[in-house]
Amino acid sequence: MRIVEPERDIVRKVAPWGVPAVLAALLIGWVAVDVAIGISAAVGVAIVFLNFAANGLALARGARISPTVLFGVATIGFVVRMAVILATMFALNQLAWFSPVAFAAGLVPSLILLLAYEARLISGPIGQQWQIPEEEAAR
Repeated sequence: MRIVEPERDIVRKVAPWGVPAVLAALLIGWVAVDVAIGISAAVGVAIVFLNFAANGLALARGARISPTVLFGVATIGFVVRMAVILATMFALNQLAWFSPVAFAAGLVPSLILLLAYEARLISGPIGQQWQIPEEEAAR
């Protein structure tokens, strides 16, 4: 079996973990401190999953067009997504209930766990099915 868009497949495998991860961050923050901390942490986790999905779907679309577009999506898309995350944090920081520390405490661990899971998927079932066409491998 050949996977034409491995990025989409990875997003499909990661997506079911998004809602439970957001709820876990909310509950952990709520139980540990209060509901505002839980919401701040949950927003951080949600942003990680939304960023991951946006990246995967954009890369899949760029790969369908050309290698040059894929490169542009990967490099420029990274800068745009990081700017959106930073702008979101600054906008939320204007709200009285928002905690940047809780936001980061939700964002950073979930990002590390998500990247580890992605690496596991790529080194395992998904990565083993990738095929590079001969004409492109020879270039």
